[in-house]
Amino acid sequence: MSKKPSKGGAPALDMTPMVDLAFLLVTFFMLTASFRMAEPVTVDPPSSIGEITLPDNHIMVTIDNTGRAFFGISNAEAKVNALAKMSEKYKVSFTPEQIKKFSGLPSFGVDIKDLPNYINASENERITFKGQKGIPLDSTNNQLKDWISNGGAEAVRIYERAKDKAKEANQELKAEKPRYAIKCDGKTKYIFVKDVVKAFTDLKIYQFNLITGLEAKPTN
Repeated sequence: MSKKPSKGGAPALDMTPMVDLAFLLVTFFMLTASFRMAEPVTVDPPSSIGEITLPDNHIMVTIDNTGRAFFGISNAEAKVNALAKMSEKYKVSFTPEQIKKFSGLPSFGVDIKDLPNYINASENERITFKGQKGIPLDSTNNQLKDWISNGGAEAVRIYERAKDKAKEANQELKAEKPRYAIKCDGKTKYIFVKDVVKAFTDLKIYQFNLITGLEAKPTN
């Protein structure tokens, strides 16, 4: 038996809901996105053919070509907790607003006594901040060593806590254990890097990544 011909024209698809959904998604990402602050110093690291990437969870010391040391922690909670410990040890107080701003800083390179003014400065002012002489790391005032110690301990503690929660929930923890790293400019003198390495080894931290730029593998 033959089918009856369909009445009317070709079927039409109303795209209005799809357009509305697209605009809702764009609006959502615009409102929830967080903009990363610029690094206080730019370094051009030496190149290598290594392809191992630094994990999201890391504690990094950056050394520019003049030997200034900058410190950064990727985990915002660990960063704030480390600040609290440094504040207590060096008797420097921070307001809640300053602590909130500090949690968003990718790294910094100032003496802790200058840190409140550095945090209060605008992003452009931080680049030319007069007190940005690098974090002290000499024998009489080794603040960098304290930052590494406190920041690393907090990052590991937060990781272990997340690991225990995942185990209790019978879930797989995708986050990696925090790793330490050193990033320096290709023109940085070895003595400056040696001082930072000593800060790590004094804390019995013997494994850390050296950040380099990626170059092409040799053809022969």
